[in-house]
Amino acid sequence: MEILNYNDLIDAAVKNCVPMQGEFVGNKNWAWLACGLHDKYCRLLIGNYSENFAGSMAFSSDSSNGMRRRCAFSNVPNDLNQLHNSSSSQVLSMASNSSSDDLRILIGILTLPDQYHRRHFLRLIYGTQSTAGAQVDVKFVFCNLTKEDQKVLVALEIMRYDDIIILNCHENMNKGKTYTYFSSLPEIFNSSDRPYPPYHYVMKGDDDTYFRLEKLVESLRPLPREDLYYGYVIPCPSMDPFVHYMSGMGYLVSWDIAEWIRESDIPRNHMEGPEDKVFGDWIRDGHRAKNRFNAKWSMYNYPEPPTRCTHELWPDTVAVHLLKNQEKWIHTLKYFNHTSNLKPSKLYHIP
Repeated sequence: MEILNYNDLIDAAVKNCVPMQGEFVGNKNWAWLACGLHDKYCRLLIGNYSENFAGSMAFSSDSSNGMRRRCAFSNVPNDLNQLHNSSSSQVLSMASNSSSDDLRILIGILTLPDQYHRRHFLRLIYGTQSTAGAQVDVKFVFCNLTKEDQKVLVALEIMRYDDIIILNCHENMNKGKTYTYFSSLPEIFNSSDRPYPPYHYVMKGDDDTYFRLEKLVESLRPLPREDLYYGYVIPCPSMDPFVHYMSGMGYLVSWDIAEWIRESDIPRNHMEGPEDKVFGDWIRDGHRAKNRFNAKWSMYNYPEPPTRCTHELWPDTVAVHLLKNQEKWIHTLKYFNHTSNLKPSKLYHIP
């Protein structure tokens, strides 16, 4: 079924998402909306109640209907049937109100000082994307400089692009760099001459991940702006964001969690280990992130070689991970027609 406009989308969501009460997942009492169509209906419905309850995407197998997409909600209002019985105009009104403010998102790509060519390449990737109604800042993040040439070359980059954050740490992957990144953000960006919060969401990303910024913004608009943890759930077969943790390819939290990381002893006393798993430990031990969003399968590993974490490239992609060589980057950029906005000119001819 092809939905051609927003009103049709609303109608399809209301008609095809049927409330079911009383299911249990783990030890949590969930109310489910079983959606037989596309997961964007679920995201829309999450947005309608985003101020009242926590939403996350999950997949569940239904023996009578095959694989169906489901939206899992916690803290659901008592009368969920009001959503099912709402008119499309009422739902449209609620959805419009939930996305009226411009989003501010920081993506920190953790890399190394000597990765000059990778940074220049990624500047091309992200500098040629636009995000209507959102501010998405991409910064490159690494620890203290240790070489004389870095002090000159990185300084030139900062003078030209102003997109680098140098943390006060020794370069590492799994010994506290992620902690230093998140815990430093409030000190760096909180200011009386900035709006508060300076960013609604902050993300840690890898430099071998391709983020489609407009799709990322689209997926975040309906979601709560507080106590949120968003990403690709690990291990790969898992679809429950409340049991495990989000992959280091790219995970995002709301600003209040970054402030909690800076203030709490929980992350400060547990910094060593696989950084994405350690981050998940902080969230669990600190009882943070009552709002969680599993972005699988809008986020996934590059399809080759195939594993349980891979997925074929497809239009609803937010991020593709493990782009370890130029061939994989080119294949991915061509699939998503990344250069489609190239304007014709007499200066060049690119067939």
